[in-house]
Amino acid sequence: MSLSVAEQLTQLDAARQLVLQDSGLYPQIVQGILPIVGANARLELRRWGADFLAETFASPLLVPQEKERLSIFILQTLKELLENQGEDNNVIKSVIQAAASIYALVFRYIISNQHDSATWDRMTAIKSNVFRRWDTASGGIRICCIKFVQRVVQVQTPGVVADPRRPEQNEVSLALVPREHPLIPPSRLEPEALGLLDRLLNVFHEETSDAILVNATLNCLGTLIRTRQNAANKIITAILNFNPLRPINSPLTPKLKVQIKSMEKTTRTVLMNVLRRSENGPFAGRIRQYIDRLAQTRFETFDEGSKKRGLPSEPTDGLDNAKRMRLGAELPDRPGPPPLPPGPVSHAQLFTLSGDRGLTSFDVTQLPIDLIVRITVPVLHRIEQPAVDAAINAVRSRYLTLKKTQAAQAQASAQLTGEDEEDYEPDFEPTEEQIVNKTDNLPPEDPLQLPPDLALGPFKLPQPPPLTPEETEQIGKGTISRVFSMMSVLEEPSAARRQKPGLNRLAGSNYDRDAWMTVITRLATRASAGLDEDDSEDDEGAESKGTIAQQIPKPSLSDGIRETLWKFVIEDFRARIPIAISWLNEEWFNDRIQSQNQGRSKASKRPPHKHYEKWMLKVLDSIVPFLDAKDKVLIRFLSEIPALDERVLDRVKGLAKDPERVTLAVNALYYLVLVRPPVREMCIDALVDLWRNFEDAKAPAAKLLKKLRPDVLNEDSANHAPPPPPTDMIKSPPPSDSKDGLPSASVKGEGIPGTANAVIAAG
Repeated sequence: MSLSVAEQLTQLDAARQLVLQDSGLYPQIVQGILPIVGANARLELRRWGADFLAETFASPLLVPQEKERLSIFILQTLKELLENQGEDNNVIKSVIQAAASIYALVFRYIISNQHDSATWDRMTAIKSNVFRRWDTASGGIRICCIKFVQRVVQVQTPGVVADPRRPEQNEVSLALVPREHPLIPPSRLEPEALGLLDRLLNVFHEETSDAILVNATLNCLGTLIRTRQNAANKIITAILNFNPLRPINSPLTPKLKVQIKSMEKTTRTVLMNVLRRSENGPFAGRIRQYIDRLAQTRFETFDEGSKKRGLPSEPTDGLDNAKRMRLGAELPDRPGPPPLPPGPVSHAQLFTLSGDRGLTSFDVTQLPIDLIVRITVPVLHRIEQPAVDAAINAVRSRYLTLKKTQAAQAQASAQLTGEDEEDYEPDFEPTEEQIVNKTDNLPPEDPLQLPPDLALGPFKLPQPPPLTPEETEQIGKGTISRVFSMMSVLEEPSAARRQKPGLNRLAGSNYDRDAWMTVITRLATRASAGLDEDDSEDDEGAESKGTIAQQIPKPSLSDGIRETLWKFVIEDFRARIPIAISWLNEEWFNDRIQSQNQGRSKASKRPPHKHYEKWMLKVLDSIVPFLDAKDKVLIRFLSEIPALDERVLDRVKGLAKDPERVTLAVNALYYLVLVRPPVREMCIDALVDLWRNFEDAKAPAAKLLKKLRPDVLNEDSANHAPPPPPTDMIKSPPPSDSKDGLPSASVKGEGIPGTANAVIAAG
């Protein structure tokens, strides 16, 4: 027994409520309803099915992986519904909305499945059907077509690839498609998308524009402006050339007024969002001028206040000056402030100018201060200046009268007191016995009491109690965290204020982010320089007493700053690599100065701690896993740090284990060969190692070794290639000729940092 349409709809609604409660049931429900809501079903069932599919693929509850899998199953159903002759408009609108939601999912599926041509043919047929309906269908269907076209343009244009090694987490765009893809070649899809964008923007150039289509287009263009920077300039230019108030020249009917206002509001909203995201962009000035001009034109056109009848020229109460003279009628004057009450007067009574009991008895302190400010400021703006002057004069008059009254009362009381004192005349003088008795009644003198003529010495506050090492470390960490929290708020120095590099510049003179970074790096490197000698002497004393303890380095404030600085650099190493280079240069300079002071001083026996190599390797190990094949950060880092050694080159050679980053490793070594002569031989040896031990690096390394060391290529590298010489057999460079006893720069590949731009210009 077949069910009626009403019963089937009841069961379908129950299934819909079920998936809304548990999103894990979506795959079963979607696959189960497709035979029921197909092209041959009743109209009510087709409407329900199309609405359910549009809702399903727009829901955030369904995970993207399931959406991509289900989108392949519903393509045939959507295609049949679109190709059904005389299909209902509501069904067509829901089908186009579902197609707009699954287009990016099908596109991602086709990128990975290059031979599934049947699925892409179905999607292409749906796309062609929607394009044919774009200009000829009703208004509601055309709005859905505009949304579908926006999705096609967004998918078929290149976007930003956040991580090329994880394409499943990137936005679906043409940038993910290989150039030789057989089904979706970028050379064909990108021109199609640009043509659709021009067709989409053509609505702004038509003589008679439909307000509904214009608003739909503007709402879709906001997403393209935000996600596709290569098309944003064309879109913003088209919007700025569009005048939503253009139909004003025709007769303004109520319907036309509503349409013009809606287009103007949508245009203004889109441009304000663009301006909010890029206040200093290239179009910021034009957008502000456009919005101001639009507001002025709208005010002049739709302002109803200026078209109303003005106030009458004569008073409405019939009491003008001439009539007052004849009739003797006079308007009552404004009541003045009430007189002060007798007796003591408070400040509230002095400044109260109203006689309303309810107003004077109200407790203003019950209101919050922000509400009082919001009420008081607009009221003060509306009060006329004569009224303010009259109130000030009334308070001043009250104050002067009250002051005179108090002065008169004080003078009268003083006169009465003086007359009483003059009337009092003692009849006898005190005798000697009375004076002695009065002296005996005085309190005994305090022997510790200071004489009145002795002045007290200066008062000094006692010294605060000394801080424990734990408290000192905790306070130092708090100071470091506050400085770095301020660093995230400071802006980058502008190009006009940025200092030119050179030896005559002053570090930290502009009080910007660069200046604070200079202070932080020097606090980390120079503040505690030489203070570790006391700890080393204590350790030697402990060893002399025969105590055997594990030598664990004690954490210091400088190490805490270094650790925080390292974390700050690694959070965004591509933008903050100049900070890392400046910091490591300071570390290298500090190590050299400490070594020089160690050579001159004979008091300390233990060599100073070396910080440069430790933190340089730590920074390098932190950024190497996140480098991609096109990163130039590594080359800049290696060319501008002051010293290199075999451990650094080993980490660069380790990049060749990833086939995608072989070119990065070879280019970095070749760049060091060109710009850093002290490490030239070490880098050539590293290229030889790449050529011998890494299969993917043979071809690029062989091209360079043909110029740098051709004799290596002539050896029998197949079976009889000799192993690379061990590191202990490499000849050490000649001793340095420097007078201060420091090792030569060629020992660790120390060159002049920051020479990358000079070498590139010379090349």
